[in-house]
Amino acid sequence: MLAEADQEEEEDFQRFLRRVDDIANLMQGLNSADPAVKERTIAEAEKRLHDQETSREEESKTTVNRTVINTRASDVANAKAVNADGFLAILEKDAKERAKQRKRNEHLANALKEKGNDAFRKGDYVVAIQRYTEGLEKLKDKQELYTNRAQAYLKMHECEKAITDCEWALKCNEKCIKAYFLMGKAHLALRHYSESRQCYEKILQIDPQKETLFKDCMNEVNLEEKRMKDEERAMKEVQSGKLAALSIKEMLQKLDRPDQNILYYTGGIRLLTGAMKDCTEQTLFRTNNGFSILKDNEIVRWGFCAERKNAAEADLSVSLLFLWQAVCTGNEENQHLLLTQPDVNAQLPKLLSSGVSEIQKETLALISLYSENENGRRLLVRHLDLTKWLQILMTFVKSTDARASSAMNILSDLTKEERFKTQCRVMLSTGVLPLFTHLLTSAKLVNQAALAHCIGIMGNLCADVVIRMQMAECKECWQACLKLVDECFDVSTPKYQECLFAVLGLMMNLLLESNVIIQQSPGPEFFTLLFQYFAVDISGRCMSLLRDKDGRIVTRAIGVLSRILPASSSAVEEVVKGGVVKKIIRVLKAGGQITSNYGIKTLSICTRSNRQAQEDLVKSDKRFSVLLKLLDSENEMIVGNAAFCLGQCLAVPGAATSLLNSNVVMILLKHAGGDATRTSVQENAAIALGKLCVAESRHIFQLRKLNGLAILNSSMKYIHSI
Repeated sequence: MLAEADQEEEEDFQRFLRRVDDIANLMQGLNSADPAVKERTIAEAEKRLHDQETSREEESKTTVNRTVINTRASDVANAKAVNADGFLAILEKDAKERAKQRKRNEHLANALKEKGNDAFRKGDYVVAIQRYTEGLEKLKDKQELYTNRAQAYLKMHECEKAITDCEWALKCNEKCIKAYFLMGKAHLALRHYSESRQCYEKILQIDPQKETLFKDCMNEVNLEEKRMKDEERAMKEVQSGKLAALSIKEMLQKLDRPDQNILYYTGGIRLLTGAMKDCTEQTLFRTNNGFSILKDNEIVRWGFCAERKNAAEADLSVSLLFLWQAVCTGNEENQHLLLTQPDVNAQLPKLLSSGVSEIQKETLALISLYSENENGRRLLVRHLDLTKWLQILMTFVKSTDARASSAMNILSDLTKEERFKTQCRVMLSTGVLPLFTHLLTSAKLVNQAALAHCIGIMGNLCADVVIRMQMAECKECWQACLKLVDECFDVSTPKYQECLFAVLGLMMNLLLESNVIIQQSPGPEFFTLLFQYFAVDISGRCMSLLRDKDGRIVTRAIGVLSRILPASSSAVEEVVKGGVVKKIIRVLKAGGQITSNYGIKTLSICTRSNRQAQEDLVKSDKRFSVLLKLLDSENEMIVGNAAFCLGQCLAVPGAATSLLNSNVVMILLKHAGGDATRTSVQENAAIALGKLCVAESRHIFQLRKLNGLAILNSSMKYIHSI
C-alpha cells in the first residue's frame, strides 16, 4: 500500500510540475512582442480556464473514497496543487483585466488612427506616422495602423519601413490585400521587380475579383522595369561615345539657348525629330529634360500657346507636334510625361479647335497614339479633362479630308472608356446635341462617311443610361433622325446607305426607353408622350424601308418597328393598314435569326389587339408554315413570340382547322412542358395549346395520344384567362 501511495504522490507531483510549465509557457506567450503569438496564447489560456471549470464541476458530483497512508506527503502535493489553482485563478483574473484594457486601448487606438488619417489627408505625413505609431503603442496587433503607416512611409519615400509595416500587418491578417498592394509599391520603388510582382500575384490569389487591379499593377511594374532598362542602355551608348546618342544631348542644349529667333527653334526641333530613330533616342530625349522645352523656353512656349498664330508660330506648333509623335510612338513612359506638362494638357483641345488644318491634323495624329491602345486611353482620361472633346471632335464631320476619319476613330476608341462616357454627360444637352442635330440635318454638306461613323458612336454612347435618357427626351434629335431617313431614302448612294443604317441603329438604341422606362425625372409619362408623338412618323418611315434592297436596312427597320409600336396603338393601326403583316411574313421566310427576332416581335405586337392583323397573318402564312418553323427555333424569344402570335390568330375562323394535319400539338406541348429559361415560353405555348383545342376539338384527340392532358391541366391557370 505504501508503494502505491508513493506512486500516486509522485504522479500528482509530476502533474503539478507540468501545470507549472504550461503556465510559464502561457505567461511567456502573453508577454511576446509578436501579436499573432500573443493572440494564440490568450485563446489557449481561455480554453484552459474553461476546461478547469468543467473539471471542477465534474469533481463536485463525484465522491472519491481513497485510503491515504502518507498524509504529510499528500498534504504537500495538495498544497502545491492548491497553489497551482490559485495561480490559474490569478491568470483568469489577469485575462479579464487584459480584455477590459484591450477594449480601452482599442478605443484609444481608433481615435489615434483617425487623427493620423486626418493628417495624411492634409499631406502632413510626419504627423500621420506619429499618430499611427502612438496607436500601435496602445494596440500592437491592429492591422489598419500598420498599413496606414506603411502608406505614409511610402509618401516619405521610406520604402524599407513601409515593407516592414506591411509584414507586420500580414502577421495580423494574412489575407490583407492592402498590405500586399503597398508592399508591391514599395518593392517597385526599390526596383525589386520580382518581389513586387509576387506581392501583386498574392492579391489575385486572395481575391480573383481583383483582376483589373492586378493587371494595372503588373503593367506598372513592366513599364517601370522597361524604363530603367531603356535608360541604362541609353546611358551606355552615351558613355561609349556613340555619335547618335551624343547628338540628342547637343541638340537639346542648343534648343536651350535663350532669345533666339523663332525660326531657329523651329529648325532645331525639326532636326531633333529626325534624330529620333528608336527607343534609345526617345529615352535620351526624356533623360535630358527634352519635355521641358515648353516650360523653360519662353519663345517656344509663347508661339505654341498663342491664341491666334501667325505663320511662324503655326510652323513651330506643327514641328513640336511632329517631335512629340516621334518621341511618344511606342513609348508609354514618354506618353505619360507629355500629358503631365501643363501647357500641353491645356493646349490640346485648343489646337483641335484652332482652324489651322495642319495643326489639327498633327494634333489628331498625336492623340491617336494614345487612343489606339488601352493604356494610352487610360492616360488620356486620367490626365485630361475630356468634357468638351466629344463636341470638339464631332465638328470634324464637316471636314472633307483625313481629319474627319481620324477624329471619328479617336472618338470610337474613347467610347470604350466608362470615364469618358461619364464626362460626356456634362456637355451633352447644351453642346453636343445641338451640334449633332445640325449635322444630321446637313447630311448633304458634310462628310457622309464620317457622319455615319459619328451616328454609330452616338449609338454606342447610348449604352450609358444617363446619355440615352438625355438623347431620348430631345425632340430635335428625333426630328433630325427622321429628316435624315427621308434624305437617305431620296439619295440612294452607298455613303447615304451607311448613314441610314447608322441612324436606324441609333433610333433602336434610343427606343429602349419605350420598353424599360427610366424611373427618374422627367418621368415615364414624358417618355410615353414623346414616343407616342413620333410613333406614327417613325413607323411610317420604317414601312417604306421594308422594300429596301439592303437586307441590313430592312432588319433594322423591323427592329425599330418592334420597339416603337408598343408606344402607340395608332401606329399599330397605321402599319397594319399599310400591309406590315404580309411584308414581315415575306421577310421571315428568308430572314436570319436577328431579323426573325425583330419580325416575330412586331407581329406579336400587331396581332395582340388588332383583328385585321390576325386575319392578315392567317391569309399570308398558309397553314402557319412560318410560325411553325419559328416554333422550332433555338432562340427562346422567337419561340415565345411565335407561340403568342399563334394563340392570337386562332380566334380567326378556320385557323385552328388548317393545323389539323400538322405537328403543332406536339410542338406546343413540348414547349408548354419544357424547361425554358423564360417562363413566357411555357405560358404562351400552354395558352396557344388551350386555344387550339377550344377552337378545334379534334386537336384534343392528338393531345390524348401524346398523354398531354396532364400538362395542359397544369397550365389551366393561364388558359382560364383566355
